[in-house]
Amino acid sequence: MNYDAILSERIKDVKPSGIRKFFDILEEMKDAISLGIGEPDFVTPWHIRDAGIYSLEKGFTKYTSNAGMAELRREIASYLERRFQLRYDFASQIIVTVGGSEAIDLALRCMVNPGDEVIVPVPSFVCYGPLANMAGGVPVYVETKAENEFRLTPEELRAAITPRTKVLVLPFPNNPTGGIMGRADLEAIAEVLRGTDIMVISDEIYAELTYGQHHVSIANIPDMYERTIVVNGFSKSHAMTGWRMGYLCGPAPLIQQMLKLHQFGIMSAPTTSQYAAIEAMRNGDRDIEKMRDEYDGRRRYLVEGLRRIGLPCFEPKGAFYVFPDIRSSGLSSEAFCERFLMEEKVAVIAGNAFGPGGEGFVRCCYATSMKDIAEALTRMDNFLTNLKKKQAREQQG
Repeated sequence: MNYDAILSERIKDVKPSGIRKFFDILEEMKDAISLGIGEPDFVTPWHIRDAGIYSLEKGFTKYTSNAGMAELRREIASYLERRFQLRYDFASQIIVTVGGSEAIDLALRCMVNPGDEVIVPVPSFVCYGPLANMAGGVPVYVETKAENEFRLTPEELRAAITPRTKVLVLPFPNNPTGGIMGRADLEAIAEVLRGTDIMVISDEIYAELTYGQHHVSIANIPDMYERTIVVNGFSKSHAMTGWRMGYLCGPAPLIQQMLKLHQFGIMSAPTTSQYAAIEAMRNGDRDIEKMRDEYDGRRRYLVEGLRRIGLPCFEPKGAFYVFPDIRSSGLSSEAFCERFLMEEKVAVIAGNAFGPGGEGFVRCCYATSMKDIAEALTRMDNFLTNLKKKQAREQQG
């Protein structure tokens, strides 16, 4: 069989995630520390787990409505209004998905026609470009800059728009940079979008993890609600990564079409996870605050430590990542990460895995214990010291 001829050209053109290879190496190492994986180190709070367990004990194991249990969609609508002043009708404007990634895939595949352009600010999470490609679209990458704290500026957006532009992805709070977009930033973006038919996919999976200011959705900005698909979920805010629970919200005419694709491709999100998610929405606000406070302490400690050992980085205002500048090392992002992992047994992720704007940076995730963060900083200091000595010897020799 000629499998190369059998496979879709579209899928063959998609490159594997640049994150995974570091995890594959890490699995073979003992005593290694990971600042790589973007997953909360907290266990799902007990009352949420207990709700899932109880649903199994009661035998609630049937399919649910394609859009998700009505009770859960009501709770999501209540949560969004309570936490972010966003109002959505549970019956016609919300779909419960298998994680936030399915929600992004649904939105892109239902809005993008072949050749349509999807603007993706980078550095950003690895899925947007490949999913745009697989929807038949053309990702247009816009490199945000460290001097702007990796915000998307209206000038950068305006320069990227063409007659083929269909969708703008807004990945804020941002993975990997920790950058955010405040209300004034979003109002400037809205001004560029007014008068166009460009839709926005606002990935707000880290909306609960902001420090020093409250998250604002672009759907809160005048004239943006009707052109925005809000994507969110439970993985980061409620430490529920393995439950695979997400959702999308938006204008009813679009949600109706997205529900068809979800119906045929997925049927419905996992029933047990939906019962757990109901509990998370009803009684999880205190869990969010507790975890965010812990992340905040780690964030400040890691930023201070990186600056102390000579790696510049702006103070991230969201998510749970720091994005230090490693260009002073003289190494590329990938070389830095590979050598750091092999020599000091600490995993961080190369910035270029998140798009062309990430070269010269690495992503450090602080969703791990303070003990591991402190040890990782010690090892990074040792790595940089030894690297400078080696480079000095090479210059002399």
